[in-house]
Amino acid sequence: MEFRRITWDNFIECIELKVTPDQQRFISSNQHALAEAYVASDEGQIIITFAVYKEDNMVGFISMYYDDGDGNFDYSSYGIFKMMIDQRYQGKGYGKEMVVKAIEYARTFPRGKAKVVELTYKPENVVAKKIYDSLGFIQTGEMLACGEVQAVLTL
Repeated sequence: MEFRRITWDNFIECIELKVTPDQQRFISSNQHALAEAYVASDEGQIIITFAVYKEDNMVGFISMYYDDGDGNFDYSSYGIFKMMIDQRYQGKGYGKEMVVKAIEYARTFPRGKAKVVELTYKPENVVAKKIYDSLGFIQTGEMLACGEVQAVLTL
């Protein structure tokens, strides 16, 4: 699995990736996530977006952030803001592989040191919860206003 920058050459393909109709309640579109990244980065936040490839096929998208501890949190962190695997490539273990790759990326500290990788998810998204639990993410017990559960993995 490989994370690649989103460029004019792969932008359209990236925004056309789709999850299954059942999963649409868990996640916004990639186009929406890229627009959020643009606005957030324009305000000084560090947003990191990648198209996700497996054997030269774009299979998904991931949006991450870095917070040095001076921003929204009391500690430095990398966060997985959004991740998705296109419906054509689901059921092959790519979601878990993508989270492992994101953790490996965070451990290189490309934007600065961090204490944890954090993420949120809807409690009813049992597939996501199973992946995160299997990789060692621990729920913080915090329920966000949007109805999502927060989980962290210590780096």
